[in-house]
Amino acid sequence: MTELSEPPYLRIAADIRRRIATGELAPGDRVPSTRRLAQDWGVALATATKALTTLQLEGAVEARPRIGTVVARPPQLPRPSPSPAAAARPPAGSAVRDQELSQERIVRAAIEIADAEGLAALSMRGVAARLGVAAMSPYRYVSSKDELIALMADTAYGEAVHPAVPPAGWRARLELGAEALWQVCRRHPWIAHIGPLGRPLVLPNLMAHGEWLLSALEGHGLDATTMFDVHLLIYSHVQGLAVHLERELQAQAATGLTDEEWMARQEASLRTIVASGRYPAVTRTLTGFPNGDYDLDLDALFRLGLRALLDGITHIVEG
Repeated sequence: MTELSEPPYLRIAADIRRRIATGELAPGDRVPSTRRLAQDWGVALATATKALTTLQLEGAVEARPRIGTVVARPPQLPRPSPSPAAAARPPAGSAVRDQELSQERIVRAAIEIADAEGLAALSMRGVAARLGVAAMSPYRYVSSKDELIALMADTAYGEAVHPAVPPAGWRARLELGAEALWQVCRRHPWIAHIGPLGRPLVLPNLMAHGEWLLSALEGHGLDATTMFDVHLLIYSHVQGLAVHLERELQAQAATGLTDEEWMARQEASLRTIVASGRYPAVTRTLTGFPNGDYDLDLDALFRLGLRALLDGITHIVEG
C-alpha cells in the first residue's frame, strides 16, 4: 500500500511525528491546530482532530487549555502505525467504548476540544474521533451541535460556585459575581462567543450567576428594569473583554506568531506614526511607559473596568 492510499489522518499524524523526531517541533512547542491542519491538508476538521487524538493516545502530544496541542514533555516513542488492514477496521474495543458512552463524557470531550482549539474546531465527528467511537454514536445522547454547545456552556458555568454566605454589601457581592464569571471565561475562552444579549442562553447554571447578581441589588429601592440593566452591564463587561481571550489564540494559530513577535513586526510602523507629529497625545503616551513598552494584562484591565463600572453604579444604587 502506498503512502497516498493510507487514511489522511495517519498521513497527518506521521508528518507531525517526523517533525518531532527531527527536532523541528520541540517539547512544549505548539503543533498545528485542527483548523490549520484542515487547511494545509485539505481535510475535514474531524479528520484533523482524529490525527491529533491518535498522537495524544501515543503520548506524543498533549492538549493544554488556552494554548492548544503541544509536544509532550518528555516526548514518548510513537507506536507503530497500524497496518492498512487494521486502519480499515473500526478501532479495537470501539463497541465497548460505545457502550460506555454517556452525555457527560461527550460534553467533557467537546469542552476539551474547544478549550484547546477554539469553538470553530468543534464538530460532532471530531468529538466522536476524540472518544474513539463511531461517528454517529454521540447523536444517541446529543441531538445536534447546538445542543452540545448549550450543554458545554451549562457545564462550564456550573464550575463557579458562589459561597453559601454572601459577603456584606451589594458592591462586594457584585465584585465576587463578576470575578466568578471572569474565571469561567478564563478557563473556557470560547464561552464568551455564544449567547448574545438579545438571545440569552437559558441555562440553569447561568441563571445561578444572574440570581447572585440580582439578589445583591435587591432592597435598594431599584425598579426591575434598572436592576436588570445593571446586571446586564456587569455581564457585558465580563463578556466584552473575554472575547479577546479566544481571539488572541485564533490570531496566534493563524499567524504562527506570539504577541511579542507580532508587536516586533509593528515597530517600524509605530516609529513612523510617532515621527509624523500628527498624533501628539498618542506619541506622548507611547513614549511614556515606564519600561518603554505596554504590557497588556487582560486580568488587570478587567478589574480596572469593573472598579470604574461599580463606581458609576454606586450613584444608581445608593443615590
